[in-house]
Amino acid sequence: MKKLIQQAWLLITLPLSLTAAAQLPVDEIIRKANLASYYAGDDGSAEARMLIVDKNGNKQLRQFNILRKDIEDEGRQNMLVVFSRPTDVKGTVFRVEKQVTADDNRWLYLPALDLVKRISAGDKRTSFVGSHFYYEDVSGRNPEEDNFELLETTDEHFIVKGTPKKPETVEFAYYRAKISTSSFLPLEVIYFSPKGKALRQMTVKKTADIQGVPTVLHSRIDQLSDGSYTEMMFRKVKYDLGLPQSIFSERSLRKPPQQWLK
Repeated sequence: MKKLIQQAWLLITLPLSLTAAAQLPVDEIIRKANLASYYAGDDGSAEARMLIVDKNGNKQLRQFNILRKDIEDEGRQNMLVVFSRPTDVKGTVFRVEKQVTADDNRWLYLPALDLVKRISAGDKRTSFVGSHFYYEDVSGRNPEEDNFELLETTDEHFIVKGTPKKPETVEFAYYRAKISTSSFLPLEVIYFSPKGKALRQMTVKKTADIQGVPTVLHSRIDQLSDGSYTEMMFRKVKYDLGLPQSIFSERSLRKPPQQWLK
């Protein structure tokens, strides 16, 4: 049912005029962007590859599968990320229980140590397995953590400024997001220092319509201070699989649900 609603909504919003777009309040734009980015379908799966390039041009590859199930839109959600390559991270599992009124629960299983590590709220903006993506980039930042201002609306984009309500908890002073007026996917996000210096940039390189859902297939994070970056590519994206709730459990950290990872 939700997929049919999404398809109908796309048909309505594709011809969205500049005048109509300009009438949307910024909180509604952010709500739709959050839904488009992290709540497509009732559940989903994908195979992902990351290319990590350091400031000296050295490259590393990561390959993993993502499983995600919504408990409620804009609310609780479960996620499992299972690494398959290279050998030094094979079997590493990242698990998330997304909350609404509290910090998300995040765990990382390290097979070499047979250790489950709880990721604290203070660690959510640290590197995700050595990449330029943060844990929060993967599972999503709670919109309630920021104040928003609509800076500009064009035929193709909303330009929105986000300012953290608790600046002491993050490494940036504010960010500027370019959000598609048709799909509501954020296509570019730049993070700035208190002096207005660009620190970090997320750019969407490729999108596609999959099962009627606008989907990011290729994105990139640039560390602007030294030229290092990480690219993330998705394939085999599927929605509405009917994933059972039971696979998003503590047991799956050590024994991932292989039948859903193929």
